[in-house]
Amino acid sequence: MRKLFFIPLIILSTCLMVYAQDYEARIKALGIHLPEPGKPVANYVKAVVTGNLVFLAGHGPALPEGGYITGKVGKDLTEKEGYDAARLAGLAMLSTLKNIIGDLNKVNRIVKVTGMVNAVDDFTNHPEVINGFSDLMVEVFGENGKHARSAVGMGSLPRNIAVEIEMIVELKE
Repeated sequence: MRKLFFIPLIILSTCLMVYAQDYEARIKALGIHLPEPGKPVANYVKAVVTGNLVFLAGHGPALPEGGYITGKVGKDLTEKEGYDAARLAGLAMLSTLKNIIGDLNKVNRIVKVTGMVNAVDDFTNHPEVINGFSDLMVEVFGENGKHARSAVGMGSLPRNIAVEIEMIVELKE
């Protein structure tokens, strides 16, 4: 009788572990829609793959209808609006990553993130703004979405975008 009780538990836990690593399914379950990947705005590529690492170029907070969230956090945008902008940059980054590697299930972990915030001189909550990006990575990749990170303030960013974020991703072997 005891063995019969444990068999369904083993099957259930195995299914949950498989789902936990199925990032594509998790994105769908979370209701996240990835935008079409954008094109570079200058003479560079959106990502470079070398070995099992993907180096993603800086991405800004691309709006679904086109354009970007612009302005300085602490003047034109609140900290919460900056957080939302960082999340949008994360969606753009995931879209580019999927376009480059074909399937997000190839991701082993998010390694390093550099977040830049277009902010006024006396704004100091840069980490809280970039959490919009980091929280999204953890939502999608779980523990494998936790990463080393820098979050810094900038006097300006290209085309006055609110945030620009770079990322290094390790792929499964």
